[in-house]
Amino acid sequence: MGLQGLCRLMSRFNSYKRTNIILQHLKMSNHTDAAAEVLLERKGCAGVITLNRPRFLNTLTLGMIRQIYAQLKKWEQDPKTFLIIIKGAGEKAFCAGGDIRDSCQKPYIALIHGITMGGGVGVSVHGQFRVATEKSVFAMPETAIGLFPDVGGGYFLPRLQGKLGYFLALTGFRLKGRDVYTAGIATHFVDFEKLGMLEEDLLALKSPSKENIADVLETYHAKSKTDQDKPFILEEHMDKINSWFSANTVEQIVDNLQQDGSSFALEQLKVINKMSPTSLKITLRQLMEGSSKTLPEVLIMEYRLSQACMKGHDFHEGVRAVLIDKDQSPKWKPADLKEVTDEDLNDYFKSLGSNDLKF
Repeated sequence: MGLQGLCRLMSRFNSYKRTNIILQHLKMSNHTDAAAEVLLERKGCAGVITLNRPRFLNTLTLGMIRQIYAQLKKWEQDPKTFLIIIKGAGEKAFCAGGDIRDSCQKPYIALIHGITMGGGVGVSVHGQFRVATEKSVFAMPETAIGLFPDVGGGYFLPRLQGKLGYFLALTGFRLKGRDVYTAGIATHFVDFEKLGMLEEDLLALKSPSKENIADVLETYHAKSKTDQDKPFILEEHMDKINSWFSANTVEQIVDNLQQDGSSFALEQLKVINKMSPTSLKITLRQLMEGSSKTLPEVLIMEYRLSQACMKGHDFHEGVRAVLIDKDQSPKWKPADLKEVTDEDLNDYFKSLGSNDLKF
């Protein structure tokens, strides 16, 4: 993967002018103090990116995106930079929002400690190495605000084990700690208290190969005993999740959950019934189509979806209800799954012609 994802996301930010007040509440506005919000340093053999907005859970701004993009291009051409490390300042969050994807040709290591949602997923999950800790929290909660998992979610979610990605996308279920690794979202698990030592050992490598980097990560991973024997939180439910979420329509998934009738099934049904019906249908089709697309093809599809969502009702209403007024009572339009027609869905996925995303 190259840097095309960032180009796409910068273009998308510029198209979001009509939702400026919403983006401010999402902490995605274009701050002028981007230099203090992201730290870009050469240390040892690595380029180190630190998202530096701990008070705002290290959410991303357009200024930060532009800085990261420019620096990554420089580091890609620098023969003395052998790997990239990205991390979040503070102990609470890696990155909880914004929306970029900045994988590059050199080994890319994301230390996904703390809250990892939205843009945090975008700047980590597409990289070669993703390190979780016992304090990691992963979720894709977009259907609750009338959106969809738009950080390449259509690519990586359907490639998780079974139908786990479909479940996570439609319900916004949160994974914590070692479960983030077990689910396949992280490639390694390291105790939080060892994270600083891991970074120091990575920085001390001399002209490292990808294998050298992997060896260091594997050494720390093997030594981590935290929750080592704890079963995956969804382990006892995976067979049913794989069955329920194999359906080709959201209506059938809902029917599957109703027919099962177990407490876990009804709990998920309750969650899904609160989500935007339009978002649910968009998301299911996004993952189904994305399962056989390349990442660039998925990004083109998601760009189309993002433009349609910006023009629609539910994203604005969802952000109002969840993030602005915080009444947690969005009034979705349409309010029922049956009212979201195939024709409506096709409009979200249709080509934008000359305005389509280009790489």
